Amino acid sequence: MADIKSPEDRSRNMRAIRSKDTKPEVYLRKLLFAQGLRYRKNVQKLPGCPDIYFARYQTAVFVHGCFWHRHPGCKYAYMPKSRTEFWQQKFDANTRRDESVHEELKTMGIRYLVVWECTLREMKKDQDKERSIIAFILSYLKGTESSSNPL
Repeated sequence: MADIKSPEDRSRNMRAIRSKDTKPEVYLRKLLFAQGLRYRKNVQKLPGCPDIYFARYQTAVFVHGCFWHRHPGCKYAYMPKSRTEFWQQKFDANTRRDESVHEELKTMGIRYLVVWECTLREMKKDQDKERSIIAFILSYLKGTESSSNPL
């Protein structure tokens, strides 16, 4: 199936996709800041340049887009209909990089959380879900929650 946009238009669209300060990131950071948590953004000295880093808790938080990072079972992690081989290679490289970043962080003694874009979308719609996710993050930071990736 052919793309409905010209290559120049598609390229312009892809260039406009941000890697920092995305709406989901900003939303989560505001919620965490309101809880009294202080953090650093996009720490380049750490593997993977985490979106949020809590130095006090030695914890990195990644806000992953479901499409780009292939959230298993998520409706937003669909496969484009054109250039499927290109996209499959791109997605495979992204997931391999994510896995290696997580391993590097573990070897450095830094814990990590992955918060998926679809979870943040649900949080915006449901106050109870928002409270429960923030409570989970707080308990994870304080060490009372051991699972690193339920979000």
